[in-house]
Amino acid sequence: MKIAIIYPPLTFHNDYPLLTQNRQFKYTNSLEVRIYPVVMAYLATMLKKTGHRVLYLDGINLRMDKAIFNRQLVEFSPDFIVMETKAPILKSHAQYIKLIKKNMSRTKVILVGDHVTFFPEESLKISQADMAIQGGDYDFIINELINVRGEKKWPGGIYYTKSGRIKNTGPSRFYDLNQLPLIDRELTMWKIYGEAYLYHPCAYIMSGRGCGGSNSYKNFKSNKKLKGQYDTKMPGLCTFCIWQHSFWRCSARLQSPEKVADEIENLYRNYHVKEIFDDNESGAIWNEKWLNDFHREMKKRNLTGKVSLSSNARADSLTDPVCRLLKASGFRLLKIGIESGNDKTLNMLKKDETTSETMNGVKKAKEYGLIAMLTTMVGYPWETENDALQTYNFTKEIMLYKTHFGDSLQSSIVVPYPGTPLYRQALKNKWFIVDPEKYENFDMAHQILKTSINTVKWCKKMWRIHLHPLFIIKSIFTLRKWKDIKLAFRGFISLLGHLRDYSA
Repeated sequence: MKIAIIYPPLTFHNDYPLLTQNRQFKYTNSLEVRIYPVVMAYLATMLKKTGHRVLYLDGINLRMDKAIFNRQLVEFSPDFIVMETKAPILKSHAQYIKLIKKNMSRTKVILVGDHVTFFPEESLKISQADMAIQGGDYDFIINELINVRGEKKWPGGIYYTKSGRIKNTGPSRFYDLNQLPLIDRELTMWKIYGEAYLYHPCAYIMSGRGCGGSNSYKNFKSNKKLKGQYDTKMPGLCTFCIWQHSFWRCSARLQSPEKVADEIENLYRNYHVKEIFDDNESGAIWNEKWLNDFHREMKKRNLTGKVSLSSNARADSLTDPVCRLLKASGFRLLKIGIESGNDKTLNMLKKDETTSETMNGVKKAKEYGLIAMLTTMVGYPWETENDALQTYNFTKEIMLYKTHFGDSLQSSIVVPYPGTPLYRQALKNKWFIVDPEKYENFDMAHQILKTSINTVKWCKKMWRIHLHPLFIIKSIFTLRKWKDIKLAFRGFISLLGHLRDYSA
């Protein structure tokens, strides 16, 4: 078989969509956000290993000319095309699929993504794709689909059209993550990816799938049935999190520490990367037992300190023992979701975390010399200007506390993606100021919910904390390496792009 895994180079007013491996979506002016789609990369690797010809073509992050992209695709003449989509770009992808069907009528198109998981039948009707995959383990599902003969052997999680009717193979299951191969980095063009806050060349991994929190780990430790395992059924439940509620069905799984160390060793020894980012929702940081085992594995392989490690993390997981383990294992930066500086908002979002826990966790990480990258959102319907100011002051306090070069933040306008609890809440309370079925409006650079605050003003104000004189001075005085100057330049260019995203 010939399988093409593609991201068509669709743009909006010359801005590129943040689509690959993105939980949230927007078109951006910044050219410094090119996230490696780890699950798609696993799929490409699996298919190649089982003997298929694979074309991996990321037209978005290659910034490809549309005509050249289309010519390469047609010349490859695939049997299957796999496309990741999201709610805001689904209609644009539907138009592109029409073009595919016109030029390659025998080619089957498979859609994957968080919106597809929530609404597989709708996705097929809108797009005229041949199949829609329900679930986040679509790498396993599609590989199994292509390598079996006959519909009766297809795995669960597949929606397809037959004789004018949409059918399905039942619910998808979760697969054993330790069966994943080492990713074929050459096939999946690893060098084109990276973000402004990472040392280059950088690479991405996923230590697991799903978000675990400190409270889930407390339950995990006290549950004898889970002893010795790395999975939990008690993870984060944030109402806005599209991946946690769609892909992972509110669960959290980890690969073994040995398996993750295999990937890191491969990237360090064979690709000479400077930094590796773990793009699992909350990393493996919520699980102290895992971290202990991982630290021992890294030390045994003489990898500790040879490559910088960074990860997503929840602030409430950042205790003294955890931060000590992170530092000893070679971690440099943690990307931490703040969301709001108000306990009422965190409670409504079911963050299972307080502002006090957030403040203490981030400060603790900084005290151990870990770089903090914070993410915030503005525009919650229940918040006032005073609430937004409180979040701003809360975030500024953290940013100015023991500032190290590399500390940073991101801010966006809250978007309740279709299918999430926040979306259902917005429908119930009539919070939408746009048609909730016009998904193309669900861009995190624009306001779609009722709010009494000026969302553009507050987003820009958050981003401009980077320009606070104390932040600049403290950052400069902690510069220690020449490579940090390159990092600073990329960060500044990225900041300018993000500020242009929020036009008044």
